[in-house]
This record gives sequence, C-alpha cells and structure tokens, in this order.
Amino acid sequence: MAAAAQDNLIDRILDRLEHLLPAQRPVPLHEPQFQANAWEKVKDCLDSGWVSSVGAYVDAFEQGLADYTGITHAVATVNGTAALHSCLLLAGVRPDDEVLMPTLTFVGTANPVAAMGAVPHFVDSAPDTLGVDAVALSDHLERISEQRDGCCFNTRTGRPIRALIVVHVLGHIADMAALRAVADRHNLKLIEDAAEALGSFRDDRHAGHWGDLTALSFNGNKIITTGGGGAVLTQDAELARQAKHLTTTAKLPHPWAFEHDQVAFNYRLPNLNAALGVAQLEQLDQLVDAKRRLAAAYRHAFDPMNELTWFDEPGGCRSNYWLNLLLLPDRLHRDGLLEAAQQRGLLLRPFWTPLHRLPMYNPMPRAELQTAEALFECGVCLPSSAGLIETAEPLG
Repeated sequence: MAAAAQDNLIDRILDRLEHLLPAQRPVPLHEPQFQANAWEKVKDCLDSGWVSSVGAYVDAFEQGLADYTGITHAVATVNGTAALHSCLLLAGVRPDDEVLMPTLTFVGTANPVAAMGAVPHFVDSAPDTLGVDAVALSDHLERISEQRDGCCFNTRTGRPIRALIVVHVLGHIADMAALRAVADRHNLKLIEDAAEALGSFRDDRHAGHWGDLTALSFNGNKIITTGGGGAVLTQDAELARQAKHLTTTAKLPHPWAFEHDQVAFNYRLPNLNAALGVAQLEQLDQLVDAKRRLAAAYRHAFDPMNELTWFDEPGGCRSNYWLNLLLLPDRLHRDGLLEAAQQRGLLLRPFWTPLHRLPMYNPMPRAELQTAEALFECGVCLPSSAGLIETAEPLG
C-alpha cells in the first residue's frame, strides 16, 4: 500500500512537470541563453586579436558587475574557484586555519580552502534560507571557541578559526545581517560565496553587500556565463587593488621587465570570455524575470500538493531562483522521483552530497548538521533554465 502511494505521488509530480515543461527531451537542469549580441562581441575579439587577459571587454565586464550589484569594485577571474581562492588569501587565511562553511554546498566551496592547507569546518543550514543558520552557528561557536588576542580559536583543535564563508544556496540570500553580527562578534572575516546569486537581492541590497569579500561564478550553468569565469567583489579599494595584483601574477608595472613581488596566480579572465560576459550582462534582468516566471509556474503547480513543499524565496528577498527546489516526504520518494524522471528525459538532480559525507572531508570539524542532512534526504532540484517557459506570471 505504501509503495502504491509513493508511486502515485511520483506520477502526479511527473504529470505536472510534463504539462509545464517543453515536449523536447531531454530537459536539462540548467543551460545558458544567448542573444545575437554575444556573437558580435566575441567576433570583435577574434577580429581585433584581443583574446587574452588584457582588453576593453575585461574592463567593461568588471564595471558592469560593479554597476549592477552596487558593489564598488569587481575583479574578474578565470573561474569561481579562483575567485574564492583569492578571497581566502585576501582575508588572511593561512595553512592550518579553520574556515567555517555550510556542509550543504557544492564541493567547490571547500576545495580552495583545502588546497591552501586550511581546514573546512562544517556548519548547519537554516530551513528558511538554505544558507548558514546564524543561530545554530552562534551557539556552536559559543560551545567550541574562545578569543585570544583578537582571534577566534577552536578550543577542541587548537586551531585559529579565521573566516566564515556563507553560500547563497540556489540563489537565495542567507540571513546576512545576523551572520554579519556573528562574524563580528567572533572576529571572523566574512566571505560571501555568491556563485549562484547574481541577480538576487535582500532588503533591496544585492548579494555581496554584507561580506568583506564576495566570490561570483560564471560557469556554463550559472544565470549568466562567460564559459568559465568568476569575479571578486569588494567595497574596499585596497582589497580590490590587492585582488587585481594577486590575480595578475603580482607583476610590477614595467615596460619590459618581469618583476614580481609575491607568490601569485595567473587568474585574470581573458578578454574573449569577458566579451561574452558583457553581452550576458545586457540580458541579466530579462533572465532573472524569466526564471521568476518559471518559479511562479512551479509554485502554482505544486502548492496544491500537500505532501510536498516547493521552496519559496525567504522573506525580504527577491531571488533569482537559480535552481528551483522541491522537498519530498522522504529519501524513498526522492530517489524514486529522480529515477523515474531520468527515464522520461527530465534531468532532475538531488542536492549536492553534504561535504562532511565525502571521504576527503569526513574527518574535518563540524557542528551538528541535522537540517542540512534532512534537506539533502528530501530535496530535488527541478529544471530551471530561463528559456523553459514564456507565459507564466512573474513572482512579484
């Protein structure tokens, strides 16, 4: 009887999805949308020969990001991992430091921390935002940390806790005012991983307005793409200067000499990719609006189904709905839906495996993680490309 009820729920979900989504199969989780101006700008790079890490499109893309987000400085990088690695270095993270981060995030949040010899320290998620739970984090730090000479230390490991990375999961901005207060109280640098949140606002402020530094990503599955690509955002002019220097191999200005004054990286975004980014920025408002129309259609389709929860944007937020999330009753329903959808050419996906479950990160320090575990067990991400729907009403 239970299996029949499970099958019935899965069939009803799939019927709604097939009614809502295009008939062509497969329907991917997320794919980019391009307009003709993208071809024109990329061709301009090819015609001019300005395809590498210097060029007018790099400058224009950085200025466009600053203008759109309202954050004074943007430094474009080759990808989001490079942007986050740069943020960590600029925040003063050193080998053997601990960096707080959610366990419910893409592995790319933890990898640059581990690569620089620092230690990911996993914390729990808030059910209303999917991001770091400020109350749970504060309680955890009160239990396991102490202040010494203006630095937060983990009393269980003896290591400094240097920074907090807050991820805006699926494009929904976390409770940043509360998290900023926690970071300040414990002398932590605050980094926003806004890889999924370009075009998302909270209290009329774009993602990135609360952190000391912010990382963006323009991978092919993001709301706008440069093929690869990322960016560091900051309001601090000196941090921005250091970010540009760090991502340009720390080369000192000189007409011909190769003089460098620190260990640094070739992380600058090529002009060819930036040209695509400039074209994509021109579409950004349209893309966000289309994704919000799709989210409204999903909400209308699934709200009547009491066995499910369609995840709505947190209060005070205007989210880009990078990926739409459906919460099922349990793991059996989740796995059954994923398998059945795959067979029908609907490429649904679960949440990322929580990082503390991965073999290389299982030994790392962690808080209690009940909410993140529960979200992983029942969450399914739905196809969320901006081009999937043309007629639905937008969300507010």
